[in-house]
Amino acid sequence: MPKEQLYGIHAVHAALDAGELEEIWVATERHTDERIVPLLEKARALNLSIHELRHAALARKFNTDKHQGIAGVLLQHPEPDFTDILADLNGQGFLLVLDGVLDPHNLGACLRSAEAAGVSAVILPKDNACPVNATVRKAAAGSASRLPVCTVTNLSRTLASLQEAGFWLVGMSGDAPQNIYELDLNMPLVMVMGGEQKGLRRLTREHCDYLAHIPMAGAIESLNVSVATGICLFEASRQRQCLKTAANV
Repeated sequence: MPKEQLYGIHAVHAALDAGELEEIWVATERHTDERIVPLLEKARALNLSIHELRHAALARKFNTDKHQGIAGVLLQHPEPDFTDILADLNGQGFLLVLDGVLDPHNLGACLRSAEAAGVSAVILPKDNACPVNATVRKAAAGSASRLPVCTVTNLSRTLASLQEAGFWLVGMSGDAPQNIYELDLNMPLVMVMGGEQKGLRRLTREHCDYLAHIPMAGAIESLNVSVATGICLFEASRQRQCLKTAANV
């Protein structure tokens, strides 16, 4: 099984902090860059192997010219297990389910928004969805290393397990009768977003306790999934923060 790679300053920094890296590769032209030097120092402190290649050779090795002068190879750790995540949450928290997001840049942006909004974990289906690869990690700017992301074989069964554990599922769909701002999101919450092409699949929709849409002006009928995810997550975060603030007054 090939070892997973990642590239980019933020992604490498987060992976170093998380203890996920086996080795570092740096562009010869960039090894004195003020943003890269601290990463190399930390890698040395962790006794990681550091290799140098010319910029073009590094691009060939990691199959990208967007490496920002640094890349790494990840240790082979098992990803978080859904059962363990569910046990740790103990019926509380705020989760994101992405039902079939295919574009790695969209997935990375969703992970970035999820971390910023205070999401506890992200759940992805195994099939018909983008895996967390090097492009995703670059777009996520380190969030893929800091946020638990687990892949499940049967998404419908997973959603049922979340409901049994006390979570409420809110699915986003353009044809839903309610808008997201009308819902009370102060509850053990799972925000469920559909993929770029078809949105929520039928079985996923049927599991949701609520369906909602984002109200929009003008002629625009839909938003990019990463933009829509950010809007929904931060509305939930706003409501939950308001509740905490009111409770402390």
